[in-house]
Amino acid sequence: MNAWAPVDSPDDLAGALDRVGYLADEGVATAAFLALRMGKPLFCEGEPGTGKTSLAAALAAALDVQLIRLQCHEGIDASQALYDWDFPRQLLHLRALEAASGGQLDADAAEQSLYTRRFLLARPLLQALEQAPCVLLVDEVDRADDEFEAFLLEVLGENRVTVPELGEVKAEVPPLVVLTSNRTREVHDALKRRCLYHWLEHPDLTREVAILRRRLPGISERLATQVAAAVRRLREAELLKPPGVAETLDWAQALLALGRTELDAESAATTLGAVLKYREDAERVVAASLDQLLAG
Repeated sequence: MNAWAPVDSPDDLAGALDRVGYLADEGVATAAFLALRMGKPLFCEGEPGTGKTSLAAALAAALDVQLIRLQCHEGIDASQALYDWDFPRQLLHLRALEAASGGQLDADAAEQSLYTRRFLLARPLLQALEQAPCVLLVDEVDRADDEFEAFLLEVLGENRVTVPELGEVKAEVPPLVVLTSNRTREVHDALKRRCLYHWLEHPDLTREVAILRRRLPGISERLATQVAAAVRRLREAELLKPPGVAETLDWAQALLALGRTELDAESAATTLGAVLKYREDAERVVAASLDQLLAG
């Protein structure tokens, strides 16, 4: 813990997160504190928009360390996550050596000069090992394939990698790793066993109102409560894309930009695109009556 900002309890961490604008409930603060104290990755699952990615950014800000993000996607491989060689620069370097040698290039010496640190492109995993202490966000790991999961498990388990041309790179202080998943597929048990696990729910009404008032200081408690309550009812509807906290903030900000002081059927209709991002969802809500949405 001596490499990190002093955090002695979940309450301390919750306070640090609060100071950077992230209102963590007891479960989130405890899970993040244990990940930090035990040196284990934190695996966060939940619906989109529940604050999983924001948690990693807030932890980096609260602990005053760098955030390094690895965005997973279908087909991602080790070279995209760990390191690659800068082939265009290597080629230019080789041509410069040939010109300087007058055609008498020493092939072995030239090859050795190509594979040095100056030509290495460090990707997020290698960056995290070299720059720790830091927060490493492995975002949407459920979008990667099984092979990448196995590779990731090995790197996170050892906190070291070997670059054949340069040798071993080991983190003296393991990075705080936050993995997120929207549960588009099940992540293998082997990876989950390596981590602490936490399921993130959408915030309750009181906390969502507090988030709105923290992030949008000009909003009244009445309007914040109306917006948060309406969003909660939208989440209970059968929508293609239920709104997350980001959409709640967008909706409230749109209303403020229009000078509205309360959420009524007219203002909801004109700003619905801030909270619902699919035409089918908007049509379903309008057909079910905006008055009913606001009166619930």
